[in-house]
Amino acid sequence: MSVEWHGVRTKEVMKFFDYTGVIHIHSEYSFDGSTSVADIVKAAEENHIDFLMLTDHGTLMAREMGLEGWHGDTLLIVGQEISPRFNHYLAFQIERAIDLPGDISAWQPQEYIDQVVKQGGFGIIAHPDHDGAPKFHVKHYPWKDWSVSKFDGLGIWDFMTDWQSSLSGYAKALASYLFPAAFLSGPKRETLRRWDTLNQMGRFIGVAECDNHNTRKEIFGFPVSVFPFNEAFKYLRTHVLLDNPLLKENGTDIAAVCDSLRRGRAYIAHDYLEPATGFSFTLSDGGQVYSMGDELAHRTGMKIDVGLPVQGRIKVLADGTTIYEALAKECSLEVDSPGVYRIEAYLKSWGRFRPWIFSNPIFVRKN
Repeated sequence: MSVEWHGVRTKEVMKFFDYTGVIHIHSEYSFDGSTSVADIVKAAEENHIDFLMLTDHGTLMAREMGLEGWHGDTLLIVGQEISPRFNHYLAFQIERAIDLPGDISAWQPQEYIDQVVKQGGFGIIAHPDHDGAPKFHVKHYPWKDWSVSKFDGLGIWDFMTDWQSSLSGYAKALASYLFPAAFLSGPKRETLRRWDTLNQMGRFIGVAECDNHNTRKEIFGFPVSVFPFNEAFKYLRTHVLLDNPLLKENGTDIAAVCDSLRRGRAYIAHDYLEPATGFSFTLSDGGQVYSMGDELAHRTGMKIDVGLPVQGRIKVLADGTTIYEALAKECSLEVDSPGVYRIEAYLKSWGRFRPWIFSNPIFVRKN
């Protein structure tokens, strides 16, 4: 979708093409998956998803089977989830699956991060603060080794991590299964704090994860799917902003989506609450306008402009600290000092403000 971004108090206009995607999903090619790529794509089309980033465990089989590319109006991008017991890593734009020698339980995170870099790909730390659900025997899969370098970003809000955190009892679990949107509490505070700290030292993209497997469970003798893809695709999405529209050309379009992500020209949203397309976050410096993922030196007279599709609670953060908050559809404020600036937006739904939109940062560095 084409979206024009207008500075709230300026005449500058930026035009982007906003595409909605779901990152981190598993098909029948995963050892723990059960759903065909065809059925996953069908669910994506039913939910108006523009692109999917498939991450089967330990394999690029979907690509090898010729399934990467356009399926109707949905672009399928094939990556891999590298998944020892801990420290799971999503790898994209790699030529071949990462398969280090020896027992996978002994793989060191820096080794497979380096292998992704060597292949010219990029990687995202998956569900970094996953706690599991002990009452329902769901193991925890957090990222533990923060001594690593050369990774490109991390999942800052994961559907499964968030949903599983609500499974504290049988009654609540049933309610959260029937009404997931009402139980999603947003990114973990520790994840956001770590992301903000990392971005003060470098540049790390933030994405939304789904991590859906369409797992089959038997509850009280009845088979249950957790979750069907046409249900899981309703909630957390990553929006990428492109300078030009996708062309229905597989190689060109995959590169365009991945390059936008690598650049950080993206935001994440709980689109079930309200479609977030139309969200804008820009920084103007004289006649020049910058967007998410851009980096520039601080000067006097800079200004941030934020626009939401509908009224919500807007928070502007610098280096992880809220510097401005308002209930509005748009806002504008001066940039007084260097910092890593990002936006959070909350939407009132079911009686309270719920997490809705989280932007990637604009980096304003010291001269």
